[in-house]
Formats: sequence, C-alpha cells, structure tokens
Amino acid sequence: MKRYVILISGRGSNMEAIFAAGLSGQCAAVISNRPDAAGLAHAAARGITTVALDHRAFADRAAFDAALAAEIDRHAPDLVVLAGFMRVLGESFVRRYQGRMFNIHPSLLPCFPGLCTHEAALAAGVKLHGATVHFVTPVLDDGPIVIQAAVPVLPDDSAETLAARVLAQEHVIYPRAVRWFLEGRLRLVDGRVQLDGETQASGALIAPAA
Repeated sequence: MKRYVILISGRGSNMEAIFAAGLSGQCAAVISNRPDAAGLAHAAARGITTVALDHRAFADRAAFDAALAAEIDRHAPDLVVLAGFMRVLGESFVRRYQGRMFNIHPSLLPCFPGLCTHEAALAAGVKLHGATVHFVTPVLDDGPIVIQAAVPVLPDDSAETLAARVLAQEHVIYPRAVRWFLEGRLRLVDGRVQLDGETQASGALIAPAA
C-alpha cells in the first residue's frame, strides 16, 4: 500500500476531502508549519499521526526546509501532498521530492500564479476561473498539470463567492489526482502528465456546470 504525507497550514479542507474519498493508500502523517492549524485536530481525530513544525522556530528558510524534509522522510511517503501549505519551499527541498509532490492552486494555471487569484480573475474579466493540481517544481505555482476544474465567472461575483465555487471543485479534483498517483496511473511524458487510458499527454480537465 502506498503512503502519503499531507502538509497544511490551516483548516485543511482539501485534506478532509482527501480523507472522505476513501483512498486505498495510507496517510502516514499530517504536518503543519502552524501549531494552531485547525486541520491538525481533524487529522488526530481520525487517528492519523500529526506533527507541528513551527517555521518561526528556525533561523531561516533552509533550516526549516531541512527539518521538514527530515520529518517527511521519517514517514517514508510515496507522495507529498501540499494542501493549503502556505510556505514557499526552497529549490533543494522541491528537487528532493520532484515527481512525487503535489500542490493545488486556486486558478487555471498558468494564469494567475501567486496570491489573490480570485481578485485577479475578476480584474482581468475572464469568463472561466478554476483550480489546478500540479506536480511541484522549483518555480512557484508551476509544474506539470495533473487535473484542472473550470467554473464560470458570474456577472455578480465577488472574490468571496468565486472563491467558494472554486473551493468546491478543489474538493473534487484533489482526491482524484491523489487517487491516480496512488494507483500508479500517472506518468510524466516530455514534461506533461499522462493518465493511463488517455492517448494525449496532457492533464485532464473537468468543467462543471454553473
């Protein structure tokens, strides 16, 4: 059985969606850089090992990354899942787990990397917005796309209403991407993700109705 570790910084709603999906793999641990992250209690209630590794206790980013890598490796995961983990990870850390670390970003990458994606989408006047699960690379919010979900941008949307619609789709696509990885169905072909059963080397896209 494949094992995975989830990294969180807050409530862990995507983590909860992954747990609710009943995946065949084992969540070996949930690690947070914030000791007060609500998601730690949710994971502990499920009997999952939790670790609080406060980034503020370390002299610099490199020291924190080294401690985090040591903690992850202690659980020997096949996959590292960033689920609302609000820390930029250094290049050496990312390369250590390259090809086996996922992130979810609240936009249709490569559009709107970084923060405030919903505000940026509204300001740009796009008609579709969404979320992306991707393999992590040293470039922020970059990397081979596993799956995306698109949602319509409505005329009366605020950043909050748009964010809620996107988050609902995050809860659909992240468990699906993790399941594909645990089942060994994902391959990287020329820098793109290929899913077993697909002939085209590209990430899958789902586009729910309004």
